[in-house]
Amino acid sequence: MEKHALLYEGKGKRLYKTSDEQLLIAEFKDDLTAFNAEKRGSEAGKGALNNKISTQLFRILEEKGIATHLVKTLDDTHQLVKVCRIIPIEVVVRNVATGSLVKRLGLNEGAELPFPLVEFYYKDDALGDPLINDEHCLVLGLVKSESDLEELRRLGREINRILKSFFAGRNLTLVDFKVEFGIDKDGTILLADEISPDSCRFWDTATKEKLDKDRFRQGLGDVKVAYEEVLKRILAQ
Repeated sequence: MEKHALLYEGKGKRLYKTSDEQLLIAEFKDDLTAFNAEKRGSEAGKGALNNKISTQLFRILEEKGIATHLVKTLDDTHQLVKVCRIIPIEVVVRNVATGSLVKRLGLNEGAELPFPLVEFYYKDDALGDPLINDEHCLVLGLVKSESDLEELRRLGREINRILKSFFAGRNLTLVDFKVEFGIDKDGTILLADEISPDSCRFWDTATKEKLDKDRFRQGLGDVKVAYEEVLKRILAQ
């Protein structure tokens, strides 16, 4: 399968058309961005690591019944994916208080939440991807009904349940993560985009060392080393 015209370029990936109108090629970039792209950088090999990590996690989720857009990995930085209409809602699931949650609610950094917290953010760079509630989603026409929002919540919680348990067995705490969903030609909701250290927070369970994009956000360095460690633990038997 060969790339045709560039369809879309985001912060972490490019999407290309193919000879099959139902399939796209996703290319993972080495670019790093933070704070709504106000901070920019690049880390050679980051795209390949995210491709490998996301592929492994999508396969794990598929085995547990979560439908995804992933068809197959083509090479180090490319995936073949199904065409789907992206729902412009970022679904964020939080297990531990950190980042914007601490700033907004005054919770203690690192405090374990009493239950997984699901939040919706409007996927709009120009607006800074603002936090939104159910009624905002309906006013904006992002979904057709409240039942669609409940399905997004259900999927977010189920993905969290599966991955939190998986990472706990590899001495990693899944602090929080962002996922996106799309709707395919048959109307099925699919997990899309990626799941990687770009879109998740991973802390070493014992040391609390950050092994995700916070290393770039906070200027901690060793971004690639952290991503490599996450992949190593995912692949550990």
